[in-house]
Amino acid sequence: MDDRVRRTDPRPAQSRAKVVAAAADLLRAAGPSAVTVESVIGAAEVSRATFYRHFASTTEVVAAAFGVVVPAAPAPPPMGSVRDRLTALALSQARLFAEVPASTTFLAWLSLGAGLDETYGARGEDPDRVEQRTLRERVADQYLWPFDEVLSSADAVELLGQVDRITAMALIIGPLAMGRLSTLPTFDYEAIARAAVDGFLATHSRD
Repeated sequence: MDDRVRRTDPRPAQSRAKVVAAAADLLRAAGPSAVTVESVIGAAEVSRATFYRHFASTTEVVAAAFGVVVPAAPAPPPMGSVRDRLTALALSQARLFAEVPASTTFLAWLSLGAGLDETYGARGEDPDRVEQRTLRERVADQYLWPFDEVLSSADAVELLGQVDRITAMALIIGPLAMGRLSTLPTFDYEAIARAAVDGFLATHSRD
């Protein structure tokens, strides 16, 4: 096959998409532990060689599947006070934690990859880490940009000064993640979201 034909051959992309779609279905149904090489190639109806042509390990394919399963981060409303915008953002995130288990499953799974920076830097571009690292960077940016939108606005800077977005996200979203992980049936996501925003503003306001 000459280079021109190889460049336009859609089959590699199609076979990869089949593997990722099968892994995503397994992930939705039964969590990361259900995504094995055997289960994926059986569901996707591809060979083991095809699987390993695209992914070095189940870690890679789980990361790719989470990229499909995890919902987009909600955007804050464009208007309103700093408190109102942060509260709307927190409430949107609360609904994700309450209604979309994949969000919490993803965070728990990704937390197992602690030390990726050190490993990645020490060993170079390890193919077994590429998908996981890419997913982490993409989702981190995706979930942080809504806080940038609010915290970089003129009224937020006047009220709070320069606030680290990671600190803001940890203080506002962290309690909601804890609620999901605790599995407490009486956990009131809306009340906790509002309390988290009020607590954040109370401790960071320059007034």
